[in-house]
Amino acid sequence: MRIQKFAAALALGIATFGLSACANSINTTVSRYQAMPAPQGQTFFVVPGEGMAANGGLEFQHFAAIVAQQLQARGYTPATSPQGANMLVQFGYAVDKGQVRYVEDPFYGSRGGFYDPFWGPFYSPRFGFVSRFSYGWNDPFWYGGGGIDSYVEYHSQVDLHIRAAGTQQPLFDGRAQARSQTGRLDVVLPSLVEAMFTGFPGQSGETVKITIPTRPRA
Repeated sequence: MRIQKFAAALALGIATFGLSACANSINTTVSRYQAMPAPQGQTFFVVPGEGMAANGGLEFQHFAAIVAQQLQARGYTPATSPQGANMLVQFGYAVDKGQVRYVEDPFYGSRGGFYDPFWGPFYSPRFGFVSRFSYGWNDPFWYGGGGIDSYVEYHSQVDLHIRAAGTQQPLFDGRAQARSQTGRLDVVLPSLVEAMFTGFPGQSGETVKITIPTRPRA
């Protein structure tokens, strides 16, 4: 019985580690379709993708600059305007408001008398304050014959579409997705963009899993 509980606890730890490790890294899934030309002096300009504000804004410009840096590092040249670019790079992103997930604690009933209160509201720059729960002992979600622990899981996504200027010929379509325990754009988006450009442009039709270390928080 004790061995079964230990095995269950180990499985629980492994399941939650994939998300809790997001303080140091983010696991992403990247899908790519491409017909990109080899870099030979082509210029590009990053514009808001579908669903984004037409004029971008300071937030968009900040993350678009990260995309531009990645393309420039691969031999493409940034243009000063969409009219002067050979390629238009449509960039979109989103992070949801998060969902509370529940997991069973196999060690319920064997814990000491320690108490860890709720953490305070968590601020996401896109969605404002979001409640987040602690992993503390004796928290309110533990009840009945088994312990229930909880955490908030956020889903984030980056979409990238590159088109030939004028003809709108598709050159690249990519999507990077991740789950994490933070909804902070400054943490998840740079990692998703880096995952998108890992091995860029990649094999057309591939879907790969890429783990990216997160940048230190300011």
